[in-house]
Amino acid sequence: MLDYLVVGLGLAGVSFCETLERSGKTFTVINDSSQQASKVAGGMFNPVILKRFTGVWNAEEQLAEMLPFYSALEKKLGLGLIETFGVMRRFASVEEQNDWFSAADKSALQPYLSTKIHPNKNPAIKAPFGFGEVLGTGKIDCAKLLTSYNNHLEKNNTIISETFDYDELQVVSDSITYKGLRAKQIVFAEGYGMHRNPYFNYLPLTGTKGEYLIIKAPQLNESNAIKASIFVIPEGNDRYRIGATYKWKDKTNQPTDGAKTELIDKLDALVSCDYKVVNQLAGIRPTVTDRRPLVGKHPKYTNIYVLNGFGSRGVMIGPWASRRLLHFIEEGKPLTPEMDISRFTAKYYSK
Repeated sequence: MLDYLVVGLGLAGVSFCETLERSGKTFTVINDSSQQASKVAGGMFNPVILKRFTGVWNAEEQLAEMLPFYSALEKKLGLGLIETFGVMRRFASVEEQNDWFSAADKSALQPYLSTKIHPNKNPAIKAPFGFGEVLGTGKIDCAKLLTSYNNHLEKNNTIISETFDYDELQVVSDSITYKGLRAKQIVFAEGYGMHRNPYFNYLPLTGTKGEYLIIKAPQLNESNAIKASIFVIPEGNDRYRIGATYKWKDKTNQPTDGAKTELIDKLDALVSCDYKVVNQLAGIRPTVTDRRPLVGKHPKYTNIYVLNGFGSRGVMIGPWASRRLLHFIEEGKPLTPEMDISRFTAKYYSK
């Protein structure tokens, strides 16, 4: 009998499976690659919400676990995943400069916000009021991570590529069975696919569509990520990721002309150089009404669990939340109340 069956292999699934491997637990993954959010994610790790100059929830704890986690994965998989660079927040006015300094005085943000205003030295960027620099930022190459980790599981014969059939899941008090596979526990890490899951679709997972453009811009010549009304993230070889959009009604993975126009308009307001759009990507972020993860045990079944709701911060939250979920299951350590799905039981779950 396996220790775990894991459904889904986005950032949540990878984080949990790797946590299981490091803990010596046996598992098999079921994944059909239907969810695109992790694959197309920019992979940024950034401890500050730059629209409002506020700290990301639990950023300090998440960052402390994140970098060692991915560093160990780099060694294990034999490839580079982590790239560190500055995030430069473009100021639109003197008032925004003042707001930045006020935020930088707050103890929670002091480690992350530089108190120096950086004048714009890039003629291809429109930034007359300069920039503020966010410290300790960078990105994880999500597409490379997901492909490599999938290959790792295939070599170990611990992944089955198929769509999970909920009707085939049998649950008894001490185990679950799925098409002949028996495990002590099952963890659903399906991203937005959770809305089809009869065990957890009562939870308020709203889903937010995000679209990016990939551009080629040899004259932009920028090594930092730039944040204005959009992010401009360097990808290497004169390529940059531009995004992202936030749409709540469209739940498809198809890129749209409307998002392309929106991103181009915002990019044109930021840069003055020529560029060429070479690709457009789309996915549905697993967002939650209260902007906190969905982690924990099913209200009725004691061996069915969920790991979801990371929104646009999967690279930061994944390792941290995975370890806490495993400690919750194996050792009975309480989950952080803000991410425990029990916060929604009384309001949304009907027996």
